[in-house]
This record gives sequence, C-alpha cells and structure tokens, in this order.
Amino acid sequence: MGSKRIERELKALKKDPPAGLIACAVDDEDKYHWSATIKGPDDSPFAGGAFHVSIFFPIDYPFKPPKLHFRTKIFHPNINEDGRVFLRIIWDEWTPVYTMSNVFQSIFSLLTEPDQEYQVVEEIAKMYETDKDEYEETARSWTEQYAKG
Repeated sequence: MGSKRIERELKALKKDPPAGLIACAVDDEDKYHWSATIKGPDDSPFAGGAFHVSIFFPIDYPFKPPKLHFRTKIFHPNINEDGRVFLRIIWDEWTPVYTMSNVFQSIFSLLTEPDQEYQVVEEIAKMYETDKDEYEETARSWTEQYAKG
C-alpha cells in the first residue's frame, strides 16, 4: 500500500505543487526516498533561498510519518545541525490522511514562523525569543551563504 500511495502523492505534487515547492523527485534506486527543493518563503529571512530536502518514507507509510532532512544548511530553531526537521504534524499529529502536500505546506509555515514547542537548537531558539532582529539577520546571512548560487 505504501509504495502505491507514494507514487500517487508524487504525481499529485507534480500536477499541482504547493506554493514554494520548486522540484520533487523520487530516487531511481529507492522509491521510499525523495529529494525536493523548496523556495524560502518571501515573508521570511529565507526568501530567495533554494533549500534541498531529503524525504525518507517508512515501509508502513502512510501509517507512519516520513522523515525530513534539510541537506542545505539552515539557521532555524526547529531544524537541527544534521538538518532533521522537527515538525508538529510529523511528531505529534500524524495521521494517514496527511499527504506530502500537507507536510510541505507545514514546512513553509515553519520557515515563516518557528514552532516554539519544537525548538531543538537552544541557542537559535533563545536568539529568536530575545532578539528576533539578530535571528533574522543571521538566518538571512546563512541563506545567502548556503542556499543561493
């Protein structure tokens, strides 16, 4: 069931991608591994960046959520140094009715407004809470350095 669902979702994403999804492709050797490129939202410090994300589906998808890793370095309190994304719908709220379109939309929302409950990088979280201007300046600098070009 999982592989058919994954194929259907990829077709749906290619036919009607959510805003901000630049590209999405399945690994030729492993249909449970996708690569995606997302655009930093215009109303965020990630604007103008293109971020590469790896998506790993468990064998029992959609009953278990996918795992996402940013391969592009990003300065964000909900994305750890290894690029692992701590996203509410994946960690606490996952149900089989969610699709990758929902996941991408949640990522775009997360890039616009970090989730205070799922902050995994303490120093970035503290900066976001105490000096949002410095957080946004640093995030823009990292976007310029790692996500453009």
